[in-house]
Amino acid sequence: MDPAIYQQKWHKLRESKADPEALHHLSRQIAFSFIDRYFQKGLYEPAYIDLLCEMGTSHAKPDLDNVAAAALFGIVVEKLCDDFEELPVELYSRVMCQIISFCRTVPAGRTLDETLAGFGITSPEQLYERAMSTHTKSYRYDSRNAPSRIVLLSRVTIGADVAILSVMIRRLQRLFPQVDIVVIGNGKLAGLFEGDPRIRLRATSYARRGGLFERFASWHAALEILRDEMPEDGERSILVIDPDSRISQLGVLPLLHGQNYLFFNTRNHAASTRGRCMAELANDWMDAVFGDAEFRHPTVWTAPATLETARTRIDLLRAGGAKRVIAVNLGVGQNPRKRVSLEFEKRLVRALAAVPNTVVLLDRGFGPDETERAWQIMADARHCGLPCIETHFSAPNFPSIAHGVLVVECGIAEVAALIAHSDEYIGYDSACQHVAAAVKTPTLTVFAGSNNMNFVRRWSACGDTECRIVHVNTLTDPQHVDIDEVIMRITQERASRSLANPQQRIHDVRKDRRKRVSAQEPATQSE
Repeated sequence: MDPAIYQQKWHKLRESKADPEALHHLSRQIAFSFIDRYFQKGLYEPAYIDLLCEMGTSHAKPDLDNVAAAALFGIVVEKLCDDFEELPVELYSRVMCQIISFCRTVPAGRTLDETLAGFGITSPEQLYERAMSTHTKSYRYDSRNAPSRIVLLSRVTIGADVAILSVMIRRLQRLFPQVDIVVIGNGKLAGLFEGDPRIRLRATSYARRGGLFERFASWHAALEILRDEMPEDGERSILVIDPDSRISQLGVLPLLHGQNYLFFNTRNHAASTRGRCMAELANDWMDAVFGDAEFRHPTVWTAPATLETARTRIDLLRAGGAKRVIAVNLGVGQNPRKRVSLEFEKRLVRALAAVPNTVVLLDRGFGPDETERAWQIMADARHCGLPCIETHFSAPNFPSIAHGVLVVECGIAEVAALIAHSDEYIGYDSACQHVAAAVKTPTLTVFAGSNNMNFVRRWSACGDTECRIVHVNTLTDPQHVDIDEVIMRITQERASRSLANPQQRIHDVRKDRRKRVSAQEPATQSE
């Protein structure tokens, strides 16, 4: 529909009593129309974006502004982020620069405007030129000139931080062993980094479900942290690395005035990147930037005490007669498109637990939705006659069972430790697949919600272990996915693994960790 017609609809809606449902419907129509024009004719229609920005900054109540912001980011911005093609990367920059430039013109955007002006960016054209330069520049850094501090931005999602950020940190620790490393990101990362005292986390959050200005708040917070972390001699002795972070809106918003800013364009469309996962691309980028080639797998640095507690929990299961422990996490990181169905999840857990002396260690997940699904899976298994117990990671009377489903409430550090001591891991495309690969546990990922081969390959897990996938086409005909066929493929992939002796593998890993703990070394789980 023509933007002018949408404009008329919006004016009528604004003049009437606020109707969140009508606002939701209209904003989504506008966002999809923008995408339609782009797909059909390759046209960039700025009127759609301006209208959504206006709808997202016009209400006294933030929850009404958030409705349009959700359509703008959920349908337009995130769609462009997920496409690994040349035009969407350039189009993303145009869209984001337009959003930011619009927000600078309204009263609530005064701080945004003043901060950008402080970087010498006073027009939409300057912002766009800077963004395109950031995305296309070939970065180089002379590793002989060690900075006094390195600051890395989080990718916001834990899985991406394991796949990308942990690789960079490992490489940087080898290049600059004496340099202070700071990560700006979500406080939850502490559970995966706290085992290494050489990494400091400065916590900030990104409002993935917030309004327009809330989504820029993490950039303002990052700038404050950078000012606080700035060495005495200023920017020349600090190094800032941006792995395509949402904190900087994928490199559109500036962080430094000078040259010590390195940007990793994870959406690079070059033919040479095809078929490679994010961890491999992160290693390639580090090779090119620092002139040093030494491949590192992703890792996590879980606290030794947490690892030891997890070991005792899994040992209890084995002492009770369990011969195989399968860690399962069915969370999707607030992205329901990645899920097959609740029925699939029930039948998968049922099939895994049906094998004698097998314990399915099911992570209860985060939030009410995941908790409810875990409860339904457990109820289904119990109804089918399988032993089912619900517990907490720190429960003093942790169960000892030989067979069945054990639903465990735990945080990201605890689930990482449990996965590390399990025989295998199965889950959707989410943080835990990357954690599992990082701790060297054989990993099988169920990829749903995308038929983009580049997307699946880039976000596949990478580790010093077997990492396999089963792709489920839930886009073409989601109501008729053959669940039995999917579970059969999962069973076949598991059966074909070349696991010589999983018990011995776990014994070796534990032995290595005990040596490190006794020597008071950082608990790096994939070294």
